[in-house]
Amino acid sequence: MESLRGRADGTVGQGRAGRPRATSRDALERLGFELFAREGFDRTTVDDIAAAAGIGRRTFFRYFASKNDLVWGDFEVQLVRLEALLDAADPAISTMDALRCAVVEFNRFDPSVVTWHRQRMSLILRVPTLQADSALRYTSWRGLVTAFAARRMEQTPADPVPRLIGHAVLAACIASYEHWLDDDASSLEDLLDTSLRHLTTGLGPASASSA
Repeated sequence: MESLRGRADGTVGQGRAGRPRATSRDALERLGFELFAREGFDRTTVDDIAAAAGIGRRTFFRYFASKNDLVWGDFEVQLVRLEALLDAADPAISTMDALRCAVVEFNRFDPSVVTWHRQRMSLILRVPTLQADSALRYTSWRGLVTAFAARRMEQTPADPVPRLIGHAVLAACIASYEHWLDDDASSLEDLLDTSLRHLTTGLGPASASSA
């Protein structure tokens, strides 16, 4: 096999049907999404992705530990970003407003990647075989929110209210994403903002007066 360090543009040689070999995480991810859309997630194997990319199975595992990991992309990096947004929250605003601002910003995407993000979230939320993996990942995400609420309230993450906030914020985000996937014309940022405002008001009218 040719060296994978060969070309400056991140590809080497030719894959299936003249496709340049994919030798980056982003290239493999997008190729995987193409196959999932065409063949279905469950019917697409790691070998299928590797063959279509013109690389070996072993090379695929240099980039992703599993097919599930490909769907989630750089999730661990994104967790670091969320933690940074929470750490930078204005201490003068309320806990829920700080969470809302951070979560909305965290889910703000360049228009050029929205289509791919929609496909990613459709797989995560709608493919049954991904649900167990999703639960584990969301536990990590929820943990950051819970820890932030605990610090703000001078409690521990094991205390009832911070724990409740963590679960409630995650549920609001999932509900927003489900609506976004069902309605192409909807704005993800607006949905998240409104859902989290509803939480702040105890599921009453979403106040626009908060920060």
